[in-house]
Amino acid sequence: MGNTISNGPMLNSYPDSMGGNLDFISDLLCSEDMKGAFSSYYILPSLYHSDLDRGFSVIDYGINEEIASRNALEKIKSEGIGLKLDIILNHASVQSPQFQDLLKNGENSKYRDFFIDWNKFWEGHGKMNSEGYIEPDPELIKDMFFRKPGLPILMVDFPDGRSVPYWNTFYQEVWEEDGKKKYLGQMDLNINSSLVWDFYEDTLKTLASYGAKIVRLDAFAYAPKAVGRKNFLNEPETWDLLEKIKSIAEPLGLTLLPEIHDAYDAKIYEKVASKGYMTYDFFLPGLIIDALSRKDGSVLTKWAKEISEKKIKTVNMLGCHDGIPVLDLKGLLNDEQIQNLIKTITDRGGMIKNLHGQKNVYYQVNSTYYSALGEEDDAMLLARAIQMFMPGKPQVWYLDLFNGKNDYEAVKRAGAGGHKEINRTNLIASEVEEKLKTDAVKKQIELLRFRNSCPAFGFDSDFSCSSDGGNIIMSWKNGASEATLRADLCTYKYDITVK
Repeated sequence: MGNTISNGPMLNSYPDSMGGNLDFISDLLCSEDMKGAFSSYYILPSLYHSDLDRGFSVIDYGINEEIASRNALEKIKSEGIGLKLDIILNHASVQSPQFQDLLKNGENSKYRDFFIDWNKFWEGHGKMNSEGYIEPDPELIKDMFFRKPGLPILMVDFPDGRSVPYWNTFYQEVWEEDGKKKYLGQMDLNINSSLVWDFYEDTLKTLASYGAKIVRLDAFAYAPKAVGRKNFLNEPETWDLLEKIKSIAEPLGLTLLPEIHDAYDAKIYEKVASKGYMTYDFFLPGLIIDALSRKDGSVLTKWAKEISEKKIKTVNMLGCHDGIPVLDLKGLLNDEQIQNLIKTITDRGGMIKNLHGQKNVYYQVNSTYYSALGEEDDAMLLARAIQMFMPGKPQVWYLDLFNGKNDYEAVKRAGAGGHKEINRTNLIASEVEEKLKTDAVKKQIELLRFRNSCPAFGFDSDFSCSSDGGNIIMSWKNGASEATLRADLCTYKYDITVK
């Protein structure tokens, strides 16, 4: 795995998710209410200067002083809490200095090939159309994985009057203002450019200086592109990319966490782990809801045993800034069980997310985890207890910690495509303070402190688990220390014993 990472709990939030800014959160992590509960903190990328997707369209990796500060980062570091931060490998904002230089200088820009000129990429592999871009030969794009309808192109106006198509996998918006074309969007980076690799290296150094110990690689599987390929997880180019990033990250004391979704059947999680990387356990959120709904822990314990036996180092979670993954479960649960799980969450107010209308490609359900569990405190607490005893490093979405409910008003305010806001409610300081007084929150924090301090847990500790249907037993042993969870899926009661 490279550098040594604690497997203690990790908080996850935006820098302004609680109390309006990171200074409030840094004080909270050092307070008596929260002290000792977390060994890590994943701050989402609105920490940086960004303009879209609440952080995932990065202008530059400087700190967004409106909601964060170096002082807050230093305070978190002084508490012994390591950071997990993002680098977005596939794209940068059109507002980035590199793209703005391209708009200003066109053909003479230093960054002419920092982004991907569509026509250069496809030269000799299609026909130029009247709109100025090459339409690739159909057989070369039939297997391509597109995130939106049509070809992934943004037509960019150069100062000499030409419009040049650039590769744009994700969001774009174009409008006229004062007779000039204006853009918003996320432009794909050309990983064949040495300048892009200089940029990656500078960025990783910046993240290390902030106190990062883990770096999440966002959208990495889209970055390597080749004519006639699917351009999502191209092999071996994707693994070559990761190895090259790793060679930069390791000397900086950074551990990489590649982020990728795929069905269990595809075994991508296993391949990522076999290459020596940590990987996300995107299966756990759905498996816990399934186990509690069906009063049957057999699939959950089967998965826990697999992680342990194959020595897969995971980061697991219940909720997160995205939805609850569902089609990742194909192969662990059958189609009927998956449909029942979707129905359970949507009946409780969750919202379906499709991949531009293709229901059987990949989708998730957007919901807070508390609402997905029927807004029952005991169910939420049991889910947290099970997470604490699962193999891996537990990541805790701030809203789950405070038993947050689905925020339909936020979805309405966000308009079209705003379904993710259902689970991103910002809590003001007084709401956090009131929640911290409740038994439901105090008990979760107690579980987190236990998990963070008990020596029985560890990536190299001995783990065992079993289920007789409605009951689960999970045990950890490290030397003389042993911890056991006995959970009843029917009554939501659990018991923890420590030796």
